[in-house]
Amino acid sequence: MARILITSAIPYINGIKHLGNLVGSQLPADLFARYKRGRGDEVMFICATDEHGTPAELAAAKAGKPVAEYCAEMHDVQAEIAKGFRLSFDHFGRSSSQRNHKLTQAFAGKLAENGLIREVSEKMIYSIDDGRFLPDRYVEGTCPNCGYDSARGDQCDNCTKQLDPTDLINPRSTISGSTNLEERETKHLYLMQRSLKDKLEAWIDSKTDWPVLTTSIAKKWLHDGDGLQDRGITRDLHWGIPVKKGDQPWPGMEGKVFYVWFDAPIEYIAGTAEWADANGKTDADWERWWRTDKGAADVTYYQFMGKDNVPFHTLSFPATILGSGEPWKMVDYLKSFNYLNYDGGQFSTSRGRGVFMDQALSILPSDYWRWWLLSHAPESSDAEFTWENFQASVNKDLADVLGNFVSRVTKFAKSKLGEVVPAGGEYGREEAALIADLGARIREYEALMDAIEVRKAAAELRAIWVIGNEYLQAAAPWSAIKTDPARAEAMIRLSLNLIRVYAILSRPFIPDAAQAMMEAMGSSDWTWPSDVPEALRALEPGHAFTVPENLFRKITDEERADWQQRFAGKRD
Repeated sequence: MARILITSAIPYINGIKHLGNLVGSQLPADLFARYKRGRGDEVMFICATDEHGTPAELAAAKAGKPVAEYCAEMHDVQAEIAKGFRLSFDHFGRSSSQRNHKLTQAFAGKLAENGLIREVSEKMIYSIDDGRFLPDRYVEGTCPNCGYDSARGDQCDNCTKQLDPTDLINPRSTISGSTNLEERETKHLYLMQRSLKDKLEAWIDSKTDWPVLTTSIAKKWLHDGDGLQDRGITRDLHWGIPVKKGDQPWPGMEGKVFYVWFDAPIEYIAGTAEWADANGKTDADWERWWRTDKGAADVTYYQFMGKDNVPFHTLSFPATILGSGEPWKMVDYLKSFNYLNYDGGQFSTSRGRGVFMDQALSILPSDYWRWWLLSHAPESSDAEFTWENFQASVNKDLADVLGNFVSRVTKFAKSKLGEVVPAGGEYGREEAALIADLGARIREYEALMDAIEVRKAAAELRAIWVIGNEYLQAAAPWSAIKTDPARAEAMIRLSLNLIRVYAILSRPFIPDAAQAMMEAMGSSDWTWPSDVPEALRALEPGHAFTVPENLFRKITDEERADWQQRFAGKRD
């Protein structure tokens, strides 16, 4: 049994996320976690809300609430939506937790001890009209790299270039829109990332199995003249983790907080500690996942994220870990994703374009969305959500292939043979051919899932569903029952067992439908079908089954047209 640690990029607290956010991190991470659990591995799957920094303050101000209250409410909202999408986190934490406060301050203290923190006097944007410094996302302007006119003060959404507010052309305050800005001097702490370049490069070079997207971004930032820079890790904000060296004050840093991109990834570790606290466990229980001197040496650690987060997770967070000099577990495999676009444009949380997670669940159950998003995951290039494609995928894959097979088998069996697995006949040549084909396809499915080839794994799973329909069509039990009833019983016995196998294999993608199939088969045995012949005899003669309700309904043309119109504009 392997030990698998999985973290998904933690979503910002500022509102409900869209489908592009979901497929870029949390959903494929959940797919992998469910698959590994299904194979019998010990899994720790951690996520959280990212609650510090400008987005939280701006969203709270817009909502007219204190930022701490706003973050607590939105954490609960995001946690509930995550449950709606059946995201199987072992813990969904908060970056504002006391665990993260202590760990972030401890990391900063270790980095300072190791000579990797320097104090810098720098000029920052000060808004005269707002009466305050404007760190990163409080400033928007034109990107000096690509000319995008709505670049933020920390990063350009268009070209992904990391920025400082002073880099922007024609900057303006996001609080008031004022352009009455000036540069004033303030002091901040910087993590000396450049001094860790050799260590970072050796570590990145050792990851020969990473996706091309991940490695190309990491090396671009590592070798780009503007990429690996010493980065500020403090900000002039009120909401955040106070700047301390461990539990000691940091002279000259009074009233400042750590930069959100310094503390946010540390929440992966803190979230695991929160899991231990919430479940009555000890520090040893979470340290065995994160400290290589306390049991984590045999853990394989996977991270999932969109490509815009890759620079921080291949440079900044590793710099924090390596710079601490402590035996923390570092990521083994970083699965990154391109962008999912929406119907000819871009999803955007800040501009409200596209289908958001709560809206999606109000239209259709989570399995419909999970299947489309995962089977169209933006792995090798950007992908695009269109309502026509969504309708076609749901109707053809889920309803016509899987749902049709389950319905035909169970309804025929009940009407002609009763509501128990029939006992007659033996498996013959056609069944042996199906078993061989199924065994080969399951091995291929396992290989693709192990490699986190999401789209290819979905295609292989669909192919596995198809062979059931092809077998049923060729075997034609509705004809055999008239001339050779025993033979028809053997066909149905295999087909009912195949439904149970489909439930197990499909569970990572469509957990609710998988549960419905398993319950209909009167089983709770989720043992992975490593031995296919044995798996197709698991439901023995006389075992009771039921006909499940329609697993998937088709999307009508009228519904599709209505949804296209409803979500064509901006979300208020």
